[in-house]
Amino acid sequence: MRNILARDRARTLARFVRGRVLLAFDYDGTLAPIVRDPERAALRVRTRACLGRLVELYPCVVISGRARADVAGRLEGLGVVAVIGNHGLEAGRAGRRFQRLVARWQRALAGALAGLPGVVLEDKGLSLAIHYRAAPDRARTRQAVMRAVTGLPGARVFGGKAVVNLTPEHGAHKGTALEREMARLRCDRAVYVGDDQTDEDVFALERQERLLTIRVGPHLASRAAYCVRDQRQVDALLSRLAALRAGGGQASPPAGGGQPRAGARRRARAGVASASKKGASTPRAAVPRTR
Repeated sequence: MRNILARDRARTLARFVRGRVLLAFDYDGTLAPIVRDPERAALRVRTRACLGRLVELYPCVVISGRARADVAGRLEGLGVVAVIGNHGLEAGRAGRRFQRLVARWQRALAGALAGLPGVVLEDKGLSLAIHYRAAPDRARTRQAVMRAVTGLPGARVFGGKAVVNLTPEHGAHKGTALEREMARLRCDRAVYVGDDQTDEDVFALERQERLLTIRVGPHLASRAAYCVRDQRQVDALLSRLAALRAGGGQASPPAGGGQPRAGARRRARAGVASASKKGASTPRAAVPRTR
């Protein structure tokens, strides 16, 4: 897996970001570093500044495993075009049916996990996350968690970094969410950056000629085309993407044509800010500059 920031990859990145290009990012482990307490995950000052510059040059969306309202609050004021939560499920239309299913899983697991130290069961409405980063013995704890989730009806179970995730097996995922945003924003191509197993739903999409997939941290089993060294190198990637446009290219025009206008950017920022006050199950994205 080649580092997209390597000198011999410079032309690859420069050629790809010409035209109508969507930039899409995961949150935890990509825009924000992984921390022991997920509630404390936040963008570094430099990352926030880099992303703030990018949204003036490209349409940018964030597709996260967190609930949309949670992520939107952490991105308040940045003006990303859309925030999609719950591993892409909040881009779908089966909200209430999936919420009832997830509620049944939550009731079944609350008792099964109660005696495990350092385990937190997070109910995000459309999915569950079982965090065990604080467990004294992570390996044994993960085994116990996997025994508890085995056999839950209709559940897609997949791991992450000290977390086990449960989503409805026939629901939307990050790959379908990205495709939907590309169509909605009329983008011909997309750059997607992610770091975890749930991002493989994007990395494995067909028609890879329309995608530039970048994994945070190289991994032999990943289907991403490229990588960056680690989460800290994400800032360098954001800066490179901005420089490619600011150095002579043109910003991707918003859906509907024309150049991004200050008023449209303010409306996009307002949309993300208001999303932090809504419930996690609200699927509506922030208003695009015409996420």
